[in-house]
Amino acid sequence: MSFTTSPNDRIPDRSIRICADRGGTFCDVHASYPDPENPAGERKELVVKLCTLLHTPGLLRFETHPTCPRDRNRQKDTQRADYIRLSTTIATNALLERKGHKHALLITKGFKDLLLIGNQSRPRIFDLNIKRPGVLYSKVVEVDERVTLVGYTSDPQAENHAVKFDEDGNIIKEYSGKGWDGVSTGEGPGKVVRGISGEAVRVMKEPDVAQIEKDLKKLYDEGYRSVAIILVHSYTYPEHEQIVGEIAKKVGFDHVSESSKLVPMIKMVLRGVSSTADAYLTPILKQYLDGFFGGFDKSLREGTFNAEGGQGGGRVEFMGSDGGLVDVNNFSGMKSILSGPAGGVVGYALTSWDSREGKKVPVIGLDVGGTSTDVSRFDGRYEVVYETTTAGVTIQSPQLDINTVAAGGGSCLTFRNGLFPGWSGECRCRSWSCMLPGGPLAVTDANLLLGRLIPDFFPKIFGKSEREPLDVDASRTSFERVAREVNESLEGRDHELSLDEVVYGFIKVANETMARPIRSLTEARGYATGKHVLASFGGAGGQHACEIAKLLGIKTIVIHRHSSILSAYGLALADRKVRKELGEQGFSGSRVKVERMLNMRFEGTDTSLMVLPEAVGCEAQDYLEAFKRVYKAEFGFVLEDKPVIVDDVKVRGIGKTFDDLGPSIYAEVEQLYQANKVVNLHRGMGPKEKAEPKRYSVYFAPPKGRVEDTPVYSLAMVIDETQTIVALVTSQGLYIKIEG
Repeated sequence: MSFTTSPNDRIPDRSIRICADRGGTFCDVHASYPDPENPAGERKELVVKLCTLLHTPGLLRFETHPTCPRDRNRQKDTQRADYIRLSTTIATNALLERKGHKHALLITKGFKDLLLIGNQSRPRIFDLNIKRPGVLYSKVVEVDERVTLVGYTSDPQAENHAVKFDEDGNIIKEYSGKGWDGVSTGEGPGKVVRGISGEAVRVMKEPDVAQIEKDLKKLYDEGYRSVAIILVHSYTYPEHEQIVGEIAKKVGFDHVSESSKLVPMIKMVLRGVSSTADAYLTPILKQYLDGFFGGFDKSLREGTFNAEGGQGGGRVEFMGSDGGLVDVNNFSGMKSILSGPAGGVVGYALTSWDSREGKKVPVIGLDVGGTSTDVSRFDGRYEVVYETTTAGVTIQSPQLDINTVAAGGGSCLTFRNGLFPGWSGECRCRSWSCMLPGGPLAVTDANLLLGRLIPDFFPKIFGKSEREPLDVDASRTSFERVAREVNESLEGRDHELSLDEVVYGFIKVANETMARPIRSLTEARGYATGKHVLASFGGAGGQHACEIAKLLGIKTIVIHRHSSILSAYGLALADRKVRKELGEQGFSGSRVKVERMLNMRFEGTDTSLMVLPEAVGCEAQDYLEAFKRVYKAEFGFVLEDKPVIVDDVKVRGIGKTFDDLGPSIYAEVEQLYQANKVVNLHRGMGPKEKAEPKRYSVYFAPPKGRVEDTPVYSLAMVIDETQTIVALVTSQGLYIKIEG
């Protein structure tokens, strides 16, 4: 990156803020800095969008002027940087493509095949040929140790039979329930101690330190540098995992994932799979970070890793899967699965939500990027899930509830067996036909040929020389070949399909594919899809938003002024996780918020639900009523006669990055209506501007078809004459209201 601005000497140190979202196809960068002419006023903004398919992967180039030199080898000065915030899909892609780091699993003796067996879930029970995803680890080493809990959960007299401890952890009452041998403190031989959860733990066998060190040295000699440690009941008694972890570090392993530190929760399978995922992905992230810091002067690394001491320059922060920022020391593979799309959720949630009383309407986020489409829902709170499955790997970690489909601008287009199957997750174009002649057809080629992308507005960075415009002719030639194939397969029809109809057929498939996860987030959960606002963003979002809204019955669309790079812009708005250094970074008082959640379930069931009373309209401390409401909404009934068990307690701290973003786009729209400045784009009537619009040939949904002289304005396009579209260009973005 280059931080040179003009006038150079008037930008103070530690004042430039940079946010970058590195996606699978594009790297989006948003930066801001104090206005040299008005330092106390609004910050200046800069936006850069790089195609990572054409430029060196991982290279971030922050330019303040088109003539800024592209020196990719020189170390960049970061003296003026306040922070660099990043979101990345590095770990996600490594998991999807199974290109993580080779690692070994250390597990309690007798449980060698536990993660291979799994929990017996069958998500596709009617498939005739089920292929179970393989495990992530390459080798298993059993650790000869064992602890167990004293007593059993379903004991009706558990309180009376349980071991009692004083405040110092000393035993004041022995176990007296079923299974007691009448001699021991617990149910049998072995010392009894109090676990972290307060449960009585009986240590049946201590780990053999010498044997463990021998096994780890053998792994090290075989080339392993990362290990995952999963021992029985370590969520409440982590001492044995800590012993093994210390030995592994002593032997020289670069990365050690202890399940008791990563996921201190019951359910050994989920805890184990999550830990192996961390051992598989975190080393890949560390390699990425080493390369990243290698491109900058040493002050950035010092400012990042020594922030508490106030040393060095700016700092680097990462977007976590739950929508919060974490520092480098706490950023891991497990927390980065949804790092990329999480920034977009934060961005649209804070810019498209109307928080005024009586005006609150839930928002659906539609993020159409180059690789995939990410869909989420916001109704005043981030919807967070604590157990997710990605690429067949179930991970126990807080993540925003985001549904992803493999339909983006770079998704390959095919025609087979008389059908438009579209694409598969494995078919993402590394270069589209319009970008590099000879490349496969993609959704972007279809939008280009239909006139929905205008080459005049694109930079000349394509082709083999990276200096050519988008190649419409290359896209047309490829689609003409597909059109002939389509018409040959449709013998017997009254007329052949035109080139436009064939190309638009692919767009219809894409739109329906993108609409499917929206229905899953709304209709499948009891929400009316049409009673939402659609917040469209991502580089390809604007090309599909109106037709998707029409498919779903949505009447209002909001497109932020930074919609193309909203995932990067969301990083600038994201909250920090509460840690002790928050005070040093200026977070205090009302800017710090703490949320307390309980993971609850009915006795005899295996389904736990994370409950936050305020999220469901209950009093702050009424967790039981909140749990019943959440359970009823999820399953349609409540087990009134069953006791409720609390499995875990979670506390989440949040440090607010900003106090207020100012009036919402909805408030600005109301002001425009009141000032009589609203213009209807209907039946060819455009905005009353002095400048005449440019006109291009654009294809619209039938029956309209192709319109040769479609007016295109600097900030809006007349989209359809078959319905009334009210498009309001505000200071914050584009507000579209479909009235009929």
